[in-house]
Amino acid sequence: MNKEQLKKLEADLWRAADSLRANSDLKASEYSTPVLGLIFLKFADNKYREHQDAILAEYQKLKGGRLEKTLSDIAIERCGFYLPDHARYAHLLGLPEKEDIANALKKAMLAIEEYKPELAGVLPHDEYFRLTRSAQNSGLAQRLLKIFADIPQDAGGDLFGKIYEYFLSNFALSEGQGGGEFFTPRSVVKLMVEIIEPHGGKVFDPACGSGGMFVQSAEFIAAHRADAAAAQHKRANARGKAEDSIYVYGQEKTLETVKLAKMNLAVNGLRGTVIQANTYVEDPHGSLGQFDYVMANPPFNVDDVSVAAVEKDPRFNTYGIPRNKTKLKKAEEGKETVPNANYLWINLFATSLKPQGRAALVMANSASDARHSEADIRKALIEDNLIYGMLTMPSNMFYTVTLPATLWFFDKAKADERILFIDARNVFTQIDRAHREFSDEQ
Repeated sequence: MNKEQLKKLEADLWRAADSLRANSDLKASEYSTPVLGLIFLKFADNKYREHQDAILAEYQKLKGGRLEKTLSDIAIERCGFYLPDHARYAHLLGLPEKEDIANALKKAMLAIEEYKPELAGVLPHDEYFRLTRSAQNSGLAQRLLKIFADIPQDAGGDLFGKIYEYFLSNFALSEGQGGGEFFTPRSVVKLMVEIIEPHGGKVFDPACGSGGMFVQSAEFIAAHRADAAAAQHKRANARGKAEDSIYVYGQEKTLETVKLAKMNLAVNGLRGTVIQANTYVEDPHGSLGQFDYVMANPPFNVDDVSVAAVEKDPRFNTYGIPRNKTKLKKAEEGKETVPNANYLWINLFATSLKPQGRAALVMANSASDARHSEADIRKALIEDNLIYGMLTMPSNMFYTVTLPATLWFFDKAKADERILFIDARNVFTQIDRAHREFSDEQ
């Protein structure tokens, strides 16, 4: 999708939000749910159309023979999901206004989930009935279908993340900044991916948001097939087997965002597992020493994590626990919290890596020169020769916050003891008055 098409999509999203504001009882923070469901449906339909001729040809070829397969089985093998006729975008778009469009949308979503169980409970169902409660807004669902009918066939990548980011920035700003969280723009993720070069294996994001890190990793592999083959051969010699694709492992605290990440994985054909979990106290993927690549943009400066909850967990204590420099009074013992959780995350990324693993993370600038216990953790990381490099970014790179940030890169197999520092504060392309990005050349 080029920039003109993206601008048109943003204009369409604005129109959709305007319709919802005028004709539904949804709050601004709820606009994204029905809209993302329709966009998922359009993406899925685009992808299905891409493979449709091959699916039908294989079905006809095998029909009546010993190797006969159902149309749905062939479709799932070819493109990851199956869309029966009543779940096709054109069918829904062509329904007359007197039809119960909300019910038709619910049936379409349930049909997709039936053939792709990992999406069960992920897609919106009853939300569409909220768009058609009165005669005044009876045509609202149909108008929304029309708005997104011309999303181009070649639209791909982490467009879900972009759309969600757009909704946060325009209609639900407070959500995007809760607890220091914000969504990572495509060009920043691309830079992270290009530096750590995930050629295949297990990719972990313990604060995965909409799953954009995973999508960019898959795009990197697709764009560097020859390099990937050479890297796999090298790894096969070193480890005894080659990994030719990625399997992604994500966790995210917010259920709505978990659903979004699952949609994103589905439309991009990615294999993986995303689980709702609070990373400070839950470890559903058994992360210690498990991953080839770790990429994340964790929440910054969280200061209410209990020390007791993390101090005995090797995910967080291997390089030291961040602690307040003043001792607690007797009455306050057991209630101690970390000064902020930045170095808990830094610990987690380091301890989740396999012996050859690499990591890229977005971190608050203040973590680079934090003092006291955090300086001790940083020293331990340096003495372990884990930090490959650090890159300071310009401000205004994120939709929902203006603060600058630093990218940290880890390489567990690093031989050179030097650390690469890059000052990129003045390297950017201005895309509008308030936002910047990195161009491909940059």
